[in-house]
Amino acid sequence: MTQTQTPWWQDGIIYQIYPRSFQDSGGNGVGELRGIGQRLDHLAGLGVDAIWISPIYPSPMLDGGYDISDYRGIDPTFGTLKDFDRLVADAHARGLRVLLDFVPSHTSDQHPWFRASRASRSDPRRDWYIWRDPAPDGGPPNNWISEFGGPAWTWDEPTGQYYLNIYLYAQPALNWRNPEVRAEMYDTMRFWFDRGVDGFRVDAAEHLTPDDQLRDNLPNPDWRVEEGPARSLFRTYSSHQPEGFEIVREMRQVANEYPGRVLVGEAYGTLDEVMLYYGETGDGFHLPFNFELIGAPWDPQHIAEFADTYEAALPAGAWPNWVLGNHDRDRVASRTGPAQARVAAMLLLTLRGTPTIYQGDELGMVNETVPPEMVQDPWEKNNPGYGLGRDPVRIPIPWTDGPGRGFTEGTPWLPLSSVDSAAAQEDDPGSMLTLYRALIDLRQTEPALSRGRYRRLHADESVFAYTRTHGGRTLHVVLNFTAKARPLPAHGTPLLSTRPERALSDAPAELLPNEGLILAA
Repeated sequence: MTQTQTPWWQDGIIYQIYPRSFQDSGGNGVGELRGIGQRLDHLAGLGVDAIWISPIYPSPMLDGGYDISDYRGIDPTFGTLKDFDRLVADAHARGLRVLLDFVPSHTSDQHPWFRASRASRSDPRRDWYIWRDPAPDGGPPNNWISEFGGPAWTWDEPTGQYYLNIYLYAQPALNWRNPEVRAEMYDTMRFWFDRGVDGFRVDAAEHLTPDDQLRDNLPNPDWRVEEGPARSLFRTYSSHQPEGFEIVREMRQVANEYPGRVLVGEAYGTLDEVMLYYGETGDGFHLPFNFELIGAPWDPQHIAEFADTYEAALPAGAWPNWVLGNHDRDRVASRTGPAQARVAAMLLLTLRGTPTIYQGDELGMVNETVPPEMVQDPWEKNNPGYGLGRDPVRIPIPWTDGPGRGFTEGTPWLPLSSVDSAAAQEDDPGSMLTLYRALIDLRQTEPALSRGRYRRLHADESVFAYTRTHGGRTLHVVLNFTAKARPLPAHGTPLLSTRPERALSDAPAELLPNEGLILAA
């Protein structure tokens, strides 16, 4: 009997590129598509299988490109469609697949669709967006709060209605209950699939179909001011609505028209809510993002409990995934410290499921201070003092030493990084880059790590250990979350340590401080 081939995204590793901060090839301080092309050898040498590129579409850039004015073009900041086609071809020639961000829940207010929609109540595209009359008191239709703070409704004086904006006022929400909107957006997916794109990361999927009755969200009694205004309410009616899962299934049907394509879904919510995005019969997103490692306490018992809970919650046939960082959340090396960031790298690349690496984590990049005059992020501008700004995690990659750090010959759009450059780490056996390459290489050569079964072995206040087993081969992964030496809860032949001074020829007697260790049973 012929065995079904494992999909590439199950064995593979995804690498997120934030293009503004990856590589500037033109000297204007902003990264672009040609710059990404110049660094493809770094990615191929790292050993990743796919790159996911954050939005590169035409945009006023009020929200880093997530306010799109044309879904089928390339913003001049990043190049042209010809540049994109060349990048896809060059990536494919190196065995790298290309994923794009798909931003379906909203457009820019400069998109031709919205300009038509707000032109008059009778315009054919009026219903492409979510318009409502004022409340009896003349205010917004309900109490929903924008993700960036302030009401989730913007008044349009000429037509006498409010439009919904889950994010910025300049990001009006599309009406996915309109079949014309759905057809147009599915054709947009096909447009990029036809150009060779290997999949999409689908942005903000939880907001696709807000409650059509516009019921008020309830207050969150546990809200803390540092969480930002949006979390002062539960999102009971503004996110994760039933019709949204129908749309996800339809997106999957479009992807299924193109063999080998993958859909990765961003949907922040409880574990139960996230599991719904796999679909009742596995017909939803291939990989609804699992963000637990980003916000979890860096505690071995908590992470072990979640790993078990997550594995148990997966629907039949569903494939897990893990994420340590992205363009919206604090750098892992800043959350855990540089020593534990090495342990975190081993955790990410040895748990069962597809890992996603955020650009620069392989260099140990940290959050950097951004002076007020350089702040770009609307979240910070709209909510100063909350510490919500995402600029500190979008700092340009330090490729080399010297002026511009190899990122640019001009003035960088954000401050430069303080960590050792990729060039300096290249041949350093103790560098973070060397560790990432070693982990990825071991993952590629050991099926137990890429597709083997997972079982928790041990968890206490200091150490988390688990086994990965495939075809009779068992590996133990043992992670010390403390700065003290700890007893080993498993024994075997050491294959890889996060501590470069560990002699792998010796049978280990204990775990070194801040050490992750992989052992062959």
